[in-house]
Amino acid sequence: MSTARPSEALDAAQVTDYLRRHPDFLQTHPDAIAALMPPGRDVGEGVVDLQKAMLERLRTEAARLKATQRKLIATNRVNLQTQSRVHSAVLAMIEAPSLEHLVHTVTSDLALILDLDVVSLAIEAADPKVTGGHFAGIARVPAGTVDRLLGEGRDSRLRPDGQGETEIFADAASLVRSDALVRIKVSPEAPVGVVAFGSRRESTFHPSQGTELLGFLARALEISVRAWLEPAR
Repeated sequence: MSTARPSEALDAAQVTDYLRRHPDFLQTHPDAIAALMPPGRDVGEGVVDLQKAMLERLRTEAARLKATQRKLIATNRVNLQTQSRVHSAVLAMIEAPSLEHLVHTVTSDLALILDLDVVSLAIEAADPKVTGGHFAGIARVPAGTVDRLLGEGRDSRLRPDGQGETEIFADAASLVRSDALVRIKVSPEAPVGVVAFGSRRESTFHPSQGTELLGFLARALEISVRAWLEPAR
């Protein structure tokens, strides 16, 4: 009984015939260009070989497109992972059985859920005589602190490097090398505050990042706090 032999390699005539029948092959498979070697031609001294120049250009473009594709895939993967973590963080806040537990969830559990090193809450004191301090896991900061740190009228600040503010991050400030601050306001009558995210890794946050997910988390926090402060109707 004979055993089937593997098909022999394609010869040059078969490859040439296939390419003639599929003239758009290199357009749909640009990565194949990198494996091709343009034919050497004697075009004369001082004469530009346009065929070779075009192939080199196609090679460069193919490499650029491939690098861009890899970058987009990596970015999308990170965005999906971040989105999943933010959703888990919001669920953890919603499930808190009390206001005290909610504060503990934000300042203790969210760092682990979001793969950060510290998450802090800070609220401006209504009394201008208050200079600062921490109470029940929340930093008390003087009036005007939020606008000073974020910028007047801005809702967030993202920094790729720099140590975190002690008035916000307390003892963990020296650990922070990149941070994001997002403004929170539970109600028109309540003092303004911030939820602060800190990382020991530089460039975890940077100004060119989108703030939609952090803003969504901050809004969910506002709603959760408001639900515990306002009596049921």
